[in-house]
Amino acid sequence: MTPPDASHNRWSDLDRPPLNATALRRGLLRPDALWTSLEVVESTGSTNTDLAERARAGAAAEGTVLVAEEQTAGRGRLERSWTAPPRSGLFFSVHLEPGDIPVERWGWVPLLAGVAAATGLAKSAGVDMSLKWPNDLLVSVEGEERKTGGILGEFAGDGIVVGLGINVSLRAEELPAPTAGSLALAGAVSTDRETLLRAVLRSLEHWYGAWKAADGDAAASGLQAAYAAGCATLDRRVRAELPGGASLVGEAVAIDGDGRLVLSAEDGLQQPVSAGDIVHLRGAAGGLT
Repeated sequence: MTPPDASHNRWSDLDRPPLNATALRRGLLRPDALWTSLEVVESTGSTNTDLAERARAGAAAEGTVLVAEEQTAGRGRLERSWTAPPRSGLFFSVHLEPGDIPVERWGWVPLLAGVAAATGLAKSAGVDMSLKWPNDLLVSVEGEERKTGGILGEFAGDGIVVGLGINVSLRAEELPAPTAGSLALAGAVSTDRETLLRAVLRSLEHWYGAWKAADGDAAASGLQAAYAAGCATLDRRVRAELPGGASLVGEAVAIDGDGRLVLSAEDGLQQPVSAGDIVHLRGAAGGLT
């Protein structure tokens, strides 16, 4: 009997082995840990959609982690799609319940996830990472800023579901857009997805614990300073494309206590931006190591 041609099997890429869920659980699920369960599925539309549905049904405890080897309907900010070949990246969502922390401070959670992902990946992959406000992960590929990851948060049940999509081993011909990148193309010393996932989740546990211990105070927990230190958007001239079609051009001068980007307009007035799409117009990227 002739074996099937592996070249026709999109799951057969030997450079992209499957995740070992048992090993991940063994390394991350401890009695005193934030993470309470971890599931790896072969394919789904969106881990955020799936986990948010579970949370709304009361079927997802705090610390639930859902990972997919492939997302067929991944969602980014502003309802953008997020696609990548199977096993080429990390596609996962977590459910967090900040509890008594004032809801108005929960907006820091996706930014917190950005700091955690950038610091975790910088250490485990050996790649300089930076953050584009509010929730993009940037790397440098041949001297150019490229987006290698994105973060999406949404309220669900008694908490918030945060999804992360990170391009790990994407090759140049697989990139979805000229502005996209991957850890491999940025010269990562490791593209082992289990190592990277453990690093990001442990970093997320650290930052979430510090933020909760400070009652959600981003300044007191060190989160506000850490985000600003790694934010490539600050000290640059940017265009903020605001909801409703308006836009604002100015220099990004600060991240305020509510996680908003503060722009200094040409008339000298400072205006905080809480939502919108940011376009970098000039300036060099900052690094988060």
